[in-house]
Amino acid sequence: MSDEIRYGDHVAVLRHEDGHVAELRLDRPGAMNAVSTEMARSLRAATDALAADSGVRVVVLTSSAERAFCVGADLKERNSFSDDDLRRQRPQTRAAYTGVLELPMPVVAAVHGFALGGGFEIALSCDLIVADATAVVGLPEVTVGVIPGGGGTQLLPRRVGAARAAELVFTGRRVEAAEALALGLVDEVVPAGQDREAALALGRRIAANSPVGVRAAKRAMRVGFGLELSAGLEVEDAAWRTVAFSGDRAEGVAAFNEKRAARWPGV
Repeated sequence: MSDEIRYGDHVAVLRHEDGHVAELRLDRPGAMNAVSTEMARSLRAATDALAADSGVRVVVLTSSAERAFCVGADLKERNSFSDDDLRRQRPQTRAAYTGVLELPMPVVAAVHGFALGGGFEIALSCDLIVADATAVVGLPEVTVGVIPGGGGTQLLPRRVGAARAAELVFTGRRVEAAEALALGLVDEVVPAGQDREAALALGRRIAANSPVGVRAAKRAMRVGFGLELSAGLEVEDAAWRTVAFSGDRAEGVAAFNEKRAARWPGV
């Protein structure tokens, strides 16, 4: 693993597995990773750098805070804001969540402790969520007079369906790990303290596959979801064409026939 790269005081990126797995770490433990304006800017800067790095095949999003993945917006900071301050901050926070959502490679969240509000929205912006037994997730924004504004009203229904999402958003209730798994809010639950290692292991499994194929599959699923079937199949066909004539496809077929591990040319 190489040395970490810091983005401001509260976000870091570490490279694993010959650089193909990148760990994006939320690193404001004293505030349980509450997302301040500064942290939002740093998160966007880190995701911009990762998106531009063709060598990264998988991103694993982790937390250095002991009791939380991320507790959402920094309400202490916001308590001092005027309406104009809040308007000025909005593009910064929205860009941070969008930066995670639009990463071109698969993203796996490693969640423990509290993942609430914007913290859970960061996890929802990932493709897969691995949680440990201590995880508590939820979108409690209506209990403090706002709505989920980091993608929650759009991403949660895509995960669990409209009616279930409505119940969770309208009540703002917190959901513990076992129920979260049963409802589809997370994809795997592991013993306490093992979320990071389990997410990295999953990341390594994904990174062993064709990076061209995996990115194209992610793009097709993201763009095609919700379209009419015929339109979705056109999206899939366009993605297939980007892979079918690539070096990865040629290497994958050769490796299969030669009964060896593939050496992917990559993106």
